[in-house]
Amino acid sequence: MNVGFDLDKIFINTPPFVPGKIIEWFYKGKPDGLLKYRIPSRAEQIIRLFSHHPLFRPVITRNINYVKNLASTSTNKYYLISGRFGFLKNSTEALIKRHGFNEIFDAMFFNFENKQPHLFKHEVITKLKIDRYVDDDLSLLKFLNKKNKKTRFFWLNNNTEKIINDNLIAITHLSKMLQ
Repeated sequence: MNVGFDLDKIFINTPPFVPGKIIEWFYKGKPDGLLKYRIPSRAEQIIRLFSHHPLFRPVITRNINYVKNLASTSTNKYYLISGRFGFLKNSTEALIKRHGFNEIFDAMFFNFENKQPHLFKHEVITKLKIDRYVDDDLSLLKFLNKKNKKTRFFWLNNNTEKIINDNLIAITHLSKMLQ
């Protein structure tokens, strides 16, 4: 089985004390109801580079340890598929090295060419024939769900566990994706 994971809010947390609505506003826009992610201006890139400093982005240790254990004990393939834009390449590569992600995942894919994240993830999920994919972005997952009927999607969140539709399930812990 091929299993894919997003990076942010799955393995790396958001800055503490910053409301989710503000983060979402910085990242997304929905003109005419379409899913669209904002390519940040140069000033916003500087702010985001600062906000991606390890001091402000603690790791989610329980999720890293859970997948590390899975990867060492199963024959599944595990992939990291992140929509992070190219201006975060250096900080992302440092983060990957610092936390040994290259030893956990069979391969890692990053959106350093600045494609729309949902389109980038769709391309990678299709190419790798991902069976299960975990992300924290529900609107992105709904888009992917419509495009990838053979993949089972999981929305990792802190509050809800429920079946959203036949192929999209809300979970509160990574262990739920294998049940």
